[in-house]
Amino acid sequence: MVLGEFDVVQPDVLVLDPQGLDDRGLNTAPLLAVEVLSPTTRRRDLTVKKRLYEQAGVSAYWVVDAETEGLALTAWELRDGRYEVVASIAGDEEWTATVPFEVTVVPSRLVR
Repeated sequence: MVLGEFDVVQPDVLVLDPQGLDDRGLNTAPLLAVEVLSPTTRRRDLTVKKRLYEQAGVSAYWVVDAETEGLALTAWELRDGRYEVVASIAGDEEWTATVPFEVTVVPSRLVR
């Protein structure tokens, strides 16, 4: 995903509005970007990518931490141009997102 002239990122999961697509690709900010943290990507995902998504106007940013037993999820939503943490859950905890759409997430159920 190209966020600027020199800013290209590839999220693990990207949710977008299909009406934001044209012949050249995505012309609006994605609705949700999700990154799965790993030892080699953790720092970049939590700093650089989070800042780039925030600046690009991505409505929601989630990170899944696979290093935490039972998995963990931290979610941010864009409010007044800045990300605010809206959820920090792990294992069998449940959270219902409202942005970009309503969906209930339980980290431990994200793996088979």
